[in-house]
Amino acid sequence: MRKITNEELNRPSAEAFATMQRIPVRVVLDNVRSAQNIGAFFRTSDAFAIEHIALCGITATPPSKDIHKTALGAELTVSWSYYASTEECVADLKAEGYRVLAIEQVEGAVMLDELEVEADVKYALVFGNEVAGVEQTVVDMCDGAIEIPQVGTKHSINVSVAGGVVLWPFFVALRGCLPK
Repeated sequence: MRKITNEELNRPSAEAFATMQRIPVRVVLDNVRSAQNIGAFFRTSDAFAIEHIALCGITATPPSKDIHKTALGAELTVSWSYYASTEECVADLKAEGYRVLAIEQVEGAVMLDELEVEADVKYALVFGNEVAGVEQTVVDMCDGAIEIPQVGTKHSINVSVAGGVVLWPFFVALRGCLPK
């Protein structure tokens, strides 16, 4: 096997990427405190053509050298907005017709491996604070929740890792809407 060069990967330029169609998924970060986790969300959102990231509450915003450290420039290619409160963001998303799902361990959550992503639905996925998770007031506003199945001794995984795990099946199910 030979590693493929960056040129051979034939990735779009930042300018071309800015005009590309995205999958109908928005990421909402509810008081995520680590700038490096935020940067990782930008990089993953760039990779999977996520349409937008909403940064809420104490979540840091670009420009930031700490976000850039893990985003590696994706903070410049992924659309984002800031909301003082996650509740305001969720209310706006619901008014725009998004199905808002908390990524959280709550009663009635759908296990990620049992989730059926619908092609005709716009999704907003709310990821929570590294310690407290998604705030209960935000969970109460959501249309449902997704839980990542786990069998280890810990009750959670890093929020940016959870982002990659959860966004992957949405990308797989919805990338058919992207141009080839």
